[in-house]
Amino acid sequence: MFLLIAAAIPDFGQVGELVWEDNFNGGELDSTKWSCETGTGVNGDWGTGQIDRATDRTENVSFLDGLEGAEDGCLVITTRREFYIDRNYTSGRIRSAGKASWGPRHRIEARIFPRDVRYMGQGFAFWMMPDEIPQGWSYIMWPQGGEIDVMEYVGSIPYHNLGSVHYAWFWENNQWRDWNHGHMGAYYSYEHQEVPDPSEPGYGGYPVSSDEPNAGSTGFHTYGIDWYDDRIEFFVDYIVYHIHYLNDGGYYNQDGEDEFTIGQLDGKRVGISEYSNHFPEWYPFEHKMYPILSAGVGGSDYTYGGAIVPLSRFPCSVFIDWVRVYQLGYPVAAPENADTPIFKVLPNPVGDLLQIGIKNPENYRVRIIDASGKTLIHKSLDQTSAVDVSKLKKGIYLVLVNDGTITLSRRMIKL
Repeated sequence: MFLLIAAAIPDFGQVGELVWEDNFNGGELDSTKWSCETGTGVNGDWGTGQIDRATDRTENVSFLDGLEGAEDGCLVITTRREFYIDRNYTSGRIRSAGKASWGPRHRIEARIFPRDVRYMGQGFAFWMMPDEIPQGWSYIMWPQGGEIDVMEYVGSIPYHNLGSVHYAWFWENNQWRDWNHGHMGAYYSYEHQEVPDPSEPGYGGYPVSSDEPNAGSTGFHTYGIDWYDDRIEFFVDYIVYHIHYLNDGGYYNQDGEDEFTIGQLDGKRVGISEYSNHFPEWYPFEHKMYPILSAGVGGSDYTYGGAIVPLSRFPCSVFIDWVRVYQLGYPVAAPENADTPIFKVLPNPVGDLLQIGIKNPENYRVRIIDASGKTLIHKSLDQTSAVDVSKLKKGIYLVLVNDGTITLSRRMIKL
């Protein structure tokens, strides 16, 4: 079954003000925003089959200035093959639990370069867990509380990222049941910038060379979600590849069934799934969650990405340029109205001079970012609303204009 998504989703998104960010430029972890989570998890493997021990040492959580491709400083999370306390591997894991969390009507994104994740058993994730619990309870069990995996990148599947949600089918009095686990996810192909064909790529092709353009480990990319009241849209470099609707009937017929298919959006393959609001006691994706940045080493064939292989190389470092959270403004699916500024970029494709078509341009600032999320041009508009883009390389860029309240964006093709 292959569906064509109707033109309810236009080619621009609307995000509001930046409400939280960490650019990792201070040379140390900001304790008002993050904390290191250490140890091996409740059951000795974090629930994911990992065989590493997370620490708060600088060997595992550090900072670096001057990395090529980064806007400024970077957080570095490094996995090492070393004996420490009781494990043969160490890793880093930070989270904002109890300090900052967000729910629907937010964009949550991070710019990440998983440079050394190149072998089976190595992996890195940017994901979210519940920061709220039901009234009358002291905890929320997994997966009843839900989980959002914005970015899951493993060395054994080097050409793809996985974006997904985890949830439970039944409340089960908030108790763990090994059968009570639903999962909806879709892969993103770095080469084709869409869901691959076949949609389940499988293991293989590792290790890739350090200059392989179609692997996620060879450069920075922006991984994020737009979290709406009725759905979560997953994107890489602002290209949506998975849309998960929360309610039965949100996209398909209301039939009491979880559903998934591959559709098409803007000429690209996209995964479309529903649903996860299965029981009235707790709707997992209508509550606040906190982000986690973590590395890991797989210990078994059942670990996502597979067990670690003898030829793997360590240290294995991942670089995080920034994490940012925006309020979402008008729902993307809503039609334009009199309160929504009209925004055009002309011509498109563009040569050397870009014209911004918007009312009162002097009240706006413009940013032009590349496919990895790096800001290349940042300036105030003037009455002419013209921007010199002659020094940009050929390719696709995102143009954002902001008046301090709302941000509008459009894609631009540079010839």
